[in-house]
Amino acid sequence: MMEYLYAFLVGGLLCAIGQVLIDYTKLTPARILVAYVVAGVILGGIGLYEPLVEFAGAGATVPLTGFGYLLSKGVKEAVAEKGLLGAMTGGLTAAAAGITAAVVFGFLVALIFKPKDKSV
Repeated sequence: MMEYLYAFLVGGLLCAIGQVLIDYTKLTPARILVAYVVAGVILGGIGLYEPLVEFAGAGATVPLTGFGYLLSKGVKEAVAEKGLLGAMTGGLTAAAAGITAAVVFGFLVALIFKPKDKSV
């Protein structure tokens, strides 16, 4: 039961930080999303995100920082296995399932619903 609580608290904290950044800064949501991914890559690359993943599970891997962590982890593993070529292929190989799911589901939603322009 505690794993669920830890996942909820850590995931909620990451989302709350993003909401505070949206509400109280002039950063656009797109810049905040990119910052989250980059933060995940950096924290994953220097080894600080792994303990958070072990502690919070899905609470740390589902938000965008988790995507960045996944990219860095894939690059580390591919570099250890394939050398320098792994730096180019490791991140995409590790994240291929998530990227594919996002593209496929996005396409299916676009087929089902009628897209509209935002009214200004």
